[in-house]
Amino acid sequence: MIPKKLSNTELEAVYDLISEAVDAVPEGQRELFLAKLALVLANMVGRPGQVALALKAAAANL
Repeated sequence: MIPKKLSNTELEAVYDLISEAVDAVPEGQRELFLAKLALVLANMVGRPGQVALALKAAAANL
């Protein structure tokens, strides 16, 4: 489990932003968009170990 840094309200707002951005991308480009978004966010985090933890958390219970 990763530490929670955003409130539920903030997480919902971020979810809405991501959802709207994904919906705005043509269907055939959505995977590429999400991969690019992940790389941009990873660069902003700046710590590969933290990115690895985020990937594990995101893949859990799919």
